[in-house]
Amino acid sequence: MHDFAPQSGRFDGPRHLFAVRVYFEDTDLSGVVYHANYLRWFERARSDMLRLLGIDQRAANDAGEGAYAVTDLSIRYLRPAKLDDAVVITSEAVEVTAATCRLRQTAWLGSVKLAEAQVRAAFVAPTGRPRRQKREWVAAFNTVLIPATESLA
Repeated sequence: MHDFAPQSGRFDGPRHLFAVRVYFEDTDLSGVVYHANYLRWFERARSDMLRLLGIDQRAANDAGEGAYAVTDLSIRYLRPAKLDDAVVITSEAVEVTAATCRLRQTAWLGSVKLAEAQVRAAFVAPTGRPRRQKREWVAAFNTVLIPATESLA
């Protein structure tokens, strides 16, 4: 019917960039983005980053192999985003192991850092127990791996 797809972001070197627009539904009574919405944006950016790396989460889940689960997350809020702002989420893989990956995700308004999150996700079997990621997935992460000490600022 229509010949276009949702935005998937893009890689700029090893960093994945994902643009979001702040809509009225994203804001709270004071007119700034409600804190939980940053987590939603970060999740969308992570999912699209994986998709662009060739990591098919849906196929793995449908095949009964497992899925990624966030096991650790910390977030720092620095400045508020407001209605109609064009925010860019950067996602950087900073560590990959046999069963986990750790990402640094940052919300930017131009050159202003709004929020930053450290996220660890583990690949888990349907039983909930950790499971090794596919070797191809680890290799894909390694193509974009950034040392944890390297900073965008």
